[in-house]
Amino acid sequence: MLNFTIKTHRVGVTYTKPHLFILNKGMNSGKPQKEPFTNSFVIIFQSEEDCENIFWIAYSLWKSNFWPQHLVGSVIPFLRLHDFKKEFFPKSKSLMEENEAQVNHVKTLKLLELKEKQFLENIKLINDMRRVVVHRYSNR
Repeated sequence: MLNFTIKTHRVGVTYTKPHLFILNKGMNSGKPQKEPFTNSFVIIFQSEEDCENIFWIAYSLWKSNFWPQHLVGSVIPFLRLHDFKKEFFPKSKSLMEENEAQVNHVKTLKLLELKEKQFLENIKLINDMRRVVVHRYSNR
């Protein structure tokens, strides 16, 4: 059984237990991250394994555009803590109950994340090489 606490993150507060942050302001509301956002909720766990599993569930919800329908505010949209809890608890519980599918889903997401990082690193190297070639060509 998952046991976690969700509350508003305060700048400067450090957490000793496993935790993750969820952006709560702007069009990327619901985006999970290990490092704190200025405007975010923090989810605190009892175990690192629960933290990892919930991170990928939150990531899936964010990538599937689950949160925009729950945003409020006319100028800068934001996600209310109450609304986040009301939607996140049941959704995460139902996704965790599909254990084998969830494990495969997490493995696939981790692999895709790794491949994306490798791809971005390759793009960076290509751009660096392009700069070197252009620099050598222009300094003849």
